Amino acid sequence: MSFFQKSLFAVALVSATALSPMTASAETILGALAKAYQNNSQLNSARAGVRVTDESVAIAKSGWRPTINGSASIDYSTTRRNSSTSHLTTGSFGVEIRQSVFDGFQTKNNVSAAEARVRASNESLRNTEQNILFNAASAYMDVIRDRQVAALTERNLQFLTEQVRAARSRFDVGEGTRTDVAQADASRSAAIAQLAAARAQALSSEAIYRQIVGDAPKNLKAASPLGKLLPKSLDGAAATAAEQHPAILATEHLVDAAGFSVKSAEGALLPQLSASAGVSQINRNNSPSNAQSPDGWSTSASIGATLTVPIYQGGRVSAQVRQSKESLGQARIEVDVSRDSVRAAVTSAWTQYTAARESVAANRALVAAQQLALNGVIEERNVGQRTTLDVLNAQADVITAQINLATSERDVVVASYAILSAVGNLSVERLGLQVAKYNPKEHYDAVKDKWIGLRTPDGR
Repeated sequence: MSFFQKSLFAVALVSATALSPMTASAETILGALAKAYQNNSQLNSARAGVRVTDESVAIAKSGWRPTINGSASIDYSTTRRNSSTSHLTTGSFGVEIRQSVFDGFQTKNNVSAAEARVRASNESLRNTEQNILFNAASAYMDVIRDRQVAALTERNLQFLTEQVRAARSRFDVGEGTRTDVAQADASRSAAIAQLAAARAQALSSEAIYRQIVGDAPKNLKAASPLGKLLPKSLDGAAATAAEQHPAILATEHLVDAAGFSVKSAEGALLPQLSASAGVSQINRNNSPSNAQSPDGWSTSASIGATLTVPIYQGGRVSAQVRQSKESLGQARIEVDVSRDSVRAAVTSAWTQYTAARESVAANRALVAAQQLALNGVIEERNVGQRTTLDVLNAQADVITAQINLATSERDVVVASYAILSAVGNLSVERLGLQVAKYNPKEHYDAVKDKWIGLRTPDGR
């Protein structure tokens, strides 16, 4: 076996070892997704946003509840008349309770709108969860691919360095030309630049992985496509997405919220009825006292009702009603926008998955063929039937085929996750992630009927 054959055998052995699955202690793609589900700051921010929206229901329900206000005042006055001076001190305090009896159904519709927005925010959170899980899967596969590309590029540099040494050795004994040496040197210099770029890309992918997953990538185990979890056909995938994708459901709930907002705005044109009751005490201290200004405490109580009938508000309420109706129309259009986007995403992911699967098979065959061709070119060069340039070109073809294979293997896995995300099924339950699922309903149930209290359910 020649030196070059031994070198190629060693390179092939190392390549097979590097591209094979890691040991059982290596991190899996599902483990990375579980970390992202727990640690991703964008996802945690979205959860906080849902909790903010939950409070809008309690705010809307406050329109049904009474308001209680206390008041207190003290006044001191001095009056000078001729040679006499009088001082008057007046103090009062009281409590008033006011209750809305009828507000044109505004509170009822505001509560319904707030509840619809909560449902929309829950679906938006589910959509964000899918996006984060998909981004984590994509980042995971990017790291694997870019590490493979860097390793392949490094081995290519080692091969070309050996070619430079061999070309110079042949030139020294008169079997080669100076051109062979120059061509080998040029290929080696290009490989150095390619290796620097490949290492930089690998570091960039690792940084993105850490941003999404929340932990630095270590030994990543090779991943497989989610073939068993995918729909059977493109039409089936599109139908499933149209029924259950959270982006579509969120916009449908926003249509409901916009409809209730129209009714609430129209309620401002109806009569308003409120009831009130109050009690107060007044103390008057006059010095010197006289009959016109008796001293001591006096207590008063009141109860009453107020009816307000809107007649004309300067066109403000009418404009608000029209504005709400336009918002409702826009919300309905957004549903169509979401459906179109989801349908396009399903089609794109499905076609990419199909193309990637075919590309993997083709590139595997191409790598084997190019490796065989390289071995033949080297043997032919050794007997003088090929030039150094032929060997360099054959090696470049091998490296290109190997990089294309690494890319297509990455693409087929990522495309399978893209399909699951596009149909709305990329979830903790569907993937079987070993992580506690976040349930937004717990916070909503804790605050929706809360009458008083400044602390959040988690104690802040």
